Amino acid sequence: MNKSVIDAVREGIWDFEPQPDDKEFDSTDAFPGSGEKVSVLAQRASNGLPLWHNGDRLDYENTGLDSLDGADSRA
Repeated sequence: MNKSVIDAVREGIWDFEPQPDDKEFDSTDAFPGSGEKVSVLAQRASNGLPLWHNGDRLDYENTGLDSLDGADSRA
């Protein structure tokens, strides 16, 4: 049985998806599409982990900002 995505690719298994428990690796609060999120995904891939974690941030809600472009939404 393959232990990581890297092992699976080496063996020519292209649809392998590891199924570790979410407790085995950390989630991220990085915004979707951000450089920080891409870095987290790259690190997960290099460690043979799934790209996605159930605890990862999925949207831009609850940022503590009035809006993403800096405009005051109350105006």
